Amino acid sequence: MLGDMSDEASRIPVLIGVGQVNDRPGAAEGLDSLGLMAAAARMAGADAGEGALARVDWLGVVRQISFPALRGRLCELLGTELGIAPAFAHETAQPTGDSPILLLNQAANAIGRGEARAALIVGGEALRTAGKLAEAAAAQAGEAAPAPGPFGRGKPKLLEPRHRYGLITPTDVYPLYENAARAAYGQSFAEAQAESALIWSLFSQVAAANEAAWIRAPKTPAEILTPSPENRPIAFPYTKLMVANAAVNQGAAMIVSSLAVARELGVPDSRLIYVGRGAAAHEHDDPLVRADFAHSPSMKVALERTLQLNELSVDAIDWIELYSCFPCVPKMARRVIGWPAERPASVFGGLTFGGGPIANYMTHAAASMVAALRRSGVNGLLFANGGFATHNHAIMLTRNPQPAGVFPQDYDCQSQADAVRGTAPPLDEAYAGPARIETYTVIYDRRGAPAFGVVIGRCPDGRRAIARIPGDDALIGLLTSGDAEPVGTPGRVVREGDMNRWLHETRAFP
Repeated sequence: MLGDMSDEASRIPVLIGVGQVNDRPGAAEGLDSLGLMAAAARMAGADAGEGALARVDWLGVVRQISFPALRGRLCELLGTELGIAPAFAHETAQPTGDSPILLLNQAANAIGRGEARAALIVGGEALRTAGKLAEAAAAQAGEAAPAPGPFGRGKPKLLEPRHRYGLITPTDVYPLYENAARAAYGQSFAEAQAESALIWSLFSQVAAANEAAWIRAPKTPAEILTPSPENRPIAFPYTKLMVANAAVNQGAAMIVSSLAVARELGVPDSRLIYVGRGAAAHEHDDPLVRADFAHSPSMKVALERTLQLNELSVDAIDWIELYSCFPCVPKMARRVIGWPAERPASVFGGLTFGGGPIANYMTHAAASMVAALRRSGVNGLLFANGGFATHNHAIMLTRNPQPAGVFPQDYDCQSQADAVRGTAPPLDEAYAGPARIETYTVIYDRRGAPAFGVVIGRCPDGRRAIARIPGDDALIGLLTSGDAEPVGTPGRVVREGDMNRWLHETRAFP
């Protein structure tokens, strides 16, 4: 503990400073992740006011992937770089998209318990720099340049059944939710795509007006929907303009202090943003171990519980950030709380246009939320998602002064999510026989041609099956035409070598 802190203001957490960095190197390599984090932290310190960084006694760092040699060392390196020696310093164990909101809740709890006075939360990704270094190394060795992006198609460390069928990266997996949800919502393919395009077009407009965003060029829904050399198909039904843009150099930071420290630093009340209550829950880490692909009990509980804890209805939310790695996530989330598709669901610009720095997106979103609330409005809801639609964490930021005693709070709502979660059907990888399509996707190569398809099927006895479709199979056209809904249609799983193949059938089960 920090001694006798009887003043209630010493246990009320407030956001006092935020900073965001876009590093756009030309011919030069650019900053690494540490450099981005340090620059963002200094910006947050300047935003909070002179002496704010020196007061930091709690440090939370979002794990990065760009520079593996930095992992596990960033707390120490940042402390040296910034000239601070926080009593508590922590780097998240995994680079998941909920990490910044988890750290924000943890920092607020530390302040509420009297264990911290000022907390720095910071993250940064330099995949653009890492890519240039990799290209230079390949050129020097006389080798082909590595494929761009953070995820390769190499053999996973842990070989799960889905890996063998090509469901390796988030880009491969998230379309399973999209296609299942479209059918569950009763939408036609055109209606579902139009919803995605509208939401993403609004994201692009938000990014165009946000100097912290990476891509500041507004796009129409038609531009987002229409495949082109610049907007090639990625994984059905997503095009490049619908997926997260990780090839960025971005860093962001926020400083949370007690209200007492904010007053000591002379931060005006007009710049104080209070931390409200939050809630978190998760799904199984394996995306195939879900009761269904169209709903997320943990997402529903995290969002609804956050509104309940803050005693707010959705009508009282002035600004919102619904995590947007792929359209299925904000589409699910907005349905949980009743957020209209026609209203922007981001203050930063989404992971396509604002930028997708792996696990640190929500630090940018929080910084942009602080800026938005300082301009207008009262309440801002932040919703984060990580993994394969796995980890869900929401929290409220508000201009309304919060009383002492809000923190520490127990944000773990896992038991509530587990209580309403159905049982996941077992996956029978060896199954052969009739099945119906539960969900599916088609993976495209870099030329925009179908590489292969993957079907998740439901067997007559309820078990789950998995099968692959060759890229030249005529069934690819049936799955992607949009003329009829493939989900629920019958087919057959056949064994070919050590893999299953999906065959389309028009007859119903006997």
